[in-house]
Amino acid sequence: MGLSVVLIEPRIPPNMGNVARLCAATGTALHVVGPMGFSLNDDELKRAGLDYWDHVDLWLHPYWRAFREAVSRERCLYFSAHGEQSYLAAPFAGNSVLVFGNETEGMPQRIREKHPERLFRIPMQDGIRNLNLATAVGIVLYEGVRQIGLDLEGTPIEP
Repeated sequence: MGLSVVLIEPRIPPNMGNVARLCAATGTALHVVGPMGFSLNDDELKRAGLDYWDHVDLWLHPYWRAFREAVSRERCLYFSAHGEQSYLAAPFAGNSVLVFGNETEGMPQRIREKHPERLFRIPMQDGIRNLNLATAVGIVLYEGVRQIGLDLEGTPIEP
């Protein structure tokens, strides 16, 4: 068991494709909570993921409750521009599940309110609302890999 990334109701196919490529590159499972704003057959999605789709451990959940039944809450870390704590303070573990909202609405308010102690943000200059979803996932995912001391082959290294 390793790190996992979760996208809640993604809306922009190239973002999910780029996240899938990040997951393939890091050996990270990708959970997608529906409904999605596009089809898995979308050309832009396929193009952004290149030929790495066979390397992605992809899990599809039709809705939030199905995801919650499949994954323990204690493993989840939530990332949102509304978080109070820096992502650098997130308690990453080898089995952490990194949860991200979608491109238009971000992390659902009900989740932010229910888990404020597990809600983290990427610091940004004043006046900037948010980062591109794939960029945010990349920043957080590689920080998680660094903090838990794993190289990309899964061998423990010194952080």
